[in-house]
Amino acid sequence: MSFDAPVETCKGNIREVVVGSDGRIGGEQTFPFHLWEGDIPNPPMIAMEVYDEPQPEWPEAVRKVYEDVMDDPVAWAKKCVDQFGADALCLQLRSTDPNGTDASPEDAAETVKQVAEAVDVPLFVYGTASPDKDAEVLKKVAEALPDENIPLGPVDEANHRLIGAAAMGYKKPVVAFTSMDVNLAKQLNVLLVQLGVPEDKIIMDPTTGALGYGLEYCYSIMERDRLAALLQGDDKMQMPIFNNLAPETWKAKESRVSEEEEPTYGDVETRGILWEAITAATLLLAGTDVLVMRHPRAVELVRTAIEGLQAQSKE
Repeated sequence: MSFDAPVETCKGNIREVVVGSDGRIGGEQTFPFHLWEGDIPNPPMIAMEVYDEPQPEWPEAVRKVYEDVMDDPVAWAKKCVDQFGADALCLQLRSTDPNGTDASPEDAAETVKQVAEAVDVPLFVYGTASPDKDAEVLKKVAEALPDENIPLGPVDEANHRLIGAAAMGYKKPVVAFTSMDVNLAKQLNVLLVQLGVPEDKIIMDPTTGALGYGLEYCYSIMERDRLAALLQGDDKMQMPIFNNLAPETWKAKESRVSEEEEPTYGDVETRGILWEAITAATLLLAGTDVLVMRHPRAVELVRTAIEGLQAQSKE
């Protein structure tokens, strides 16, 4: 006896956003990997991290992968692309943190320019979630690379006017950041649209929790975002989703604590890689369009998961 699965057609769809010269995210007409119910023209994109200054506090499992390039973000970017086959990059401008190195906007813009010239994959540029400093930095980045289609973030309610104006002036996408709240996410999208930012230039960052550290709540928020966009047809929620998961994953206790401290946890390197991969795979099922990841082995695992889910959903 055959079984015909019921098909639910969505009345809304996710807008497609162009990143880089020809990279595309979004465009879904259905829920994650439901290829029997609608078209998903662009698979989720994995953007590997690059930092603009060394990260000596990282766990050994990831520090040893990048220790030869940590002093040079251009070399770091090339390694991710040439050696690890990165689909995209996310340049984390950690040096601009006013509570850290407090690098100048000019220095940050120069670093972004050098990285952008060195690679040919889409590049996302992310500040430190310090609203005032990010506004200065991301405005300078937009000015320094007027012809590069580089998404800028995080943009929040406090600085959306300054960053939004710069993004509009130089035709750049923005990543709108809100703190795990559907209503706040919609409100920020509305504010950006009212400012004049085109709807197909907005990407949402709903805040990302790592496995065991808020992932369940993050997942439920993303589900509600997608329900509003796809089933309810809310055009102010029909933006692609960006998950900056690597920093959250690798600061979790379980990805860092040694085997001596917790002998029942098993090998620390394997544990950290799986912590990142499982977090990413969970976000895939919640509806993400961009995953920011760190360890190349975790990236490989998630790529395999994406390919497997796509193949299975077509059967």
